[in-house]
Amino acid sequence: MDADIRGTRDTGSGSGGGFGFGSGGGFAAGGGDTRTGTGGTTHIGNGPDVGTAGTGSAGTGIPDPRGGSRPRTRALATEAVHAGREDLARNGLHAAPIDLSTTYPSYDSRGEAARIDAFAADGAEPEGPPVYGRLGNPTVARFETALARLEGTESAVAFASGMAALSAVLLVRNAMGLRHVVAVRPLYGCSDHLLTAGLLGSEVTWVDPAGIEDALRPDTGLVMVESPANPTLAEIDLRAVAHACGSVPLLADNTFATPVLQRPAEQGARLVLHSATKYLGGHGDVMAGVVACDEEFAGRLRQVRFATGGVLHPLAGYLLLRGLSTLPVRVRAASASAAELAGRLAADPRVARVHYPRIGGAMIAFEVHGDPHEVIAGVRLITPAVSLGSVDSLIQHPASISHRIVAEGDRRGAGVSDRLLRLSVGLEDVEDLWADLDGALGRATEVGAVTGGGRNPLEEHAGSVTG
Repeated sequence: MDADIRGTRDTGSGSGGGFGFGSGGGFAAGGGDTRTGTGGTTHIGNGPDVGTAGTGSAGTGIPDPRGGSRPRTRALATEAVHAGREDLARNGLHAAPIDLSTTYPSYDSRGEAARIDAFAADGAEPEGPPVYGRLGNPTVARFETALARLEGTESAVAFASGMAALSAVLLVRNAMGLRHVVAVRPLYGCSDHLLTAGLLGSEVTWVDPAGIEDALRPDTGLVMVESPANPTLAEIDLRAVAHACGSVPLLADNTFATPVLQRPAEQGARLVLHSATKYLGGHGDVMAGVVACDEEFAGRLRQVRFATGGVLHPLAGYLLLRGLSTLPVRVRAASASAAELAGRLAADPRVARVHYPRIGGAMIAFEVHGDPHEVIAGVRLITPAVSLGSVDSLIQHPASISHRIVAEGDRRGAGVSDRLLRLSVGLEDVEDLWADLDGALGRATEVGAVTGGGRNPLEEHAGSVTG
């Protein structure tokens, strides 16, 4: 079995239960064998070490609900529960209210005119009571405050979807005459298509991470990466990439990792993008996007949001704020199951290759020897569907769905083979998930044997997907 983990490290297979990861690239499965890299070994069995972002602090100058502020910082798990809600107790509330108003009364038209003029100047959130739903909403603002604190940025701006958020970023830079984008594949398929097709007037140069600095031009307005990447889970050294960007803003899509596993702003990214539909919401019932960034850029994003109308509905803002409160618990629990499943898949002769990121997480990508479509058709507990990050597990075939819009040559060149499957691990019991995968893999292998399937050398890719 070719069981290389592409994108982040290599995988060896074997029998037995133990496996460990070393930062030098080794992954051993079987008998507890561990290969240690130059930076030490991260052991995965009972779940990945979520690192500093998972156990450290986030935010500064935390408001006290009784007034004033406390100078100390709070752990991320505490922020996830309390950020954006500090005023509730002094207002006699426990749960955050949902403000569904589209407009708000004002008897001071002169003052309102002044506030609108101020917003037009720099996009700052208007002082005082709300004005109009397209300018902002109190419920959505709570979510934005909370997410900014979790990501360690000054501000965050929420949109109706992740693609609306990315579009707003591109429009901000385009308005400044900076239409050129340098990007690293793979990205989410629709992000790739938005850049490649030039739908918003952008021009993109695709490079490996090492080629970013050489690809920069005077009109480069943005460098975009995704780490871990969708769907191969390839990882990028964000600090090194940010250094290569110089003064050009780095946008890091942090959808897969979430601030529980990494905070790109701490590594030099100016913009942190989330499809909030995924882990931030966490229950498959809300669609949203958000950009965490400094206040200057946030002001420009708010102006674009106001002009284009890509606003987030207040009910979605409420669901996202509620979802953030359990984000650390959900990510860590799902990551523990994903690490266990990654080890079992790596040791399975029916699986050709496993991709699992060094930082851990709840996403797995794997390539099968049999027919991947039969695996999709064969699951019974896991839901065959697009999207990810929900409490229930989802599986999909990227070449057919999420990355179908990417040209075949570009898709394969980025490591998205025709035999690749992407699994979003939820909160079900890991033994039940494995029983479902085992049965689906068995059926795929049986069908492949009957139809003459098996590995097609033309679909295999030599070399690692760089990360």
